[in-house]
Amino acid sequence: MEFLFMLIASLGGGLIGAVLGANFAFALVGFVLLAGIGAAVAGDPNMSTMLFSYVAFGPFLGPHVAFGGGVAAAAYAAKKGYLETGRDVGTPLARLGKVDVMLVGALFGALGYAIQQAVTFVPWFGSHTDSVALAVVLSGVVSRLAFGKPSLLNAKKPGTGGLLAVDDDNCWVRYQEKPSQFLVLGGLAGLFAAGVSVMLATQLPSIGGSANTLAFGVSAITIAFLNMGGTTPVTHHMTNIGGLAAVAFYPLVAGAPTIVEAGWNPGAAVGAILIGAVFGAVSGALGELFQRLFLARGNTHIDPPAFAIWVGNTLVAVCLLVAGAAA
Repeated sequence: MEFLFMLIASLGGGLIGAVLGANFAFALVGFVLLAGIGAAVAGDPNMSTMLFSYVAFGPFLGPHVAFGGGVAAAAYAAKKGYLETGRDVGTPLARLGKVDVMLVGALFGALGYAIQQAVTFVPWFGSHTDSVALAVVLSGVVSRLAFGKPSLLNAKKPGTGGLLAVDDDNCWVRYQEKPSQFLVLGGLAGLFAAGVSVMLATQLPSIGGSANTLAFGVSAITIAFLNMGGTTPVTHHMTNIGGLAAVAFYPLVAGAPTIVEAGWNPGAAVGAILIGAVFGAVSGALGELFQRLFLARGNTHIDPPAFAIWVGNTLVAVCLLVAGAAA
């Protein structure tokens, strides 16, 4: 019955993504994460868990629900001629006043939740990846096949260049698409996230493996600025994976079984934040690669950061297993 409750609730989450627009709905996740960390600091673990599990990453505002619903609603609206392009994840679709657009958002909210739950049942992989991020990608694939042209790669290629070429009509974030840009941005964003994640995890053990959500939440909030015309970078995939890697590797670098037993160790902290910087840069590269292969080649949105997050999460898990076995 709990699954049924969550599935029905996710219809509302998908609606929120449609009427607010996918990007604004995602930015709200950042505010909820900050509130969840605040609840943990205040000594209310039940409230913190509820905000993390049900609101930020669950059927209320979870990216696989609300953002995914907004993405699908935009794709559908473009197909029906209500919206200029299906890649418009910034416009709040409430202004269209179309009930069918709202219903598509709601249905894809439920679909995203169902996909995420299914991923968690995959042996080993389900517990060693980011099921929410993977569900965002898969939901985007479904919406493109359903409402875009019947192909994943359905946009006109740039006149010059190969498969990975971009131009003004086939691009994502132009000011962070060069290797010198996304690698430096990813490395430093990963460093930023790693530092605050290690500090939070060592000083507030109740946060544990969720310490990387603080920097991720800040990055999510900046998407609202981007949506309002600010030339802000897209960094939530970099901060998510950079912070995750730092917290995951910290005990290994400190020579302790867990981060609680390791405690605050300045030497281990230095090693951990450098590892976070590396993974942040890798995540930046993954996001740009995916956008060049799929986002820039399509007429609907399939999210590059979500791809980078689920791949990066699994990469961290695999590297940790290998490093642990070699230690």
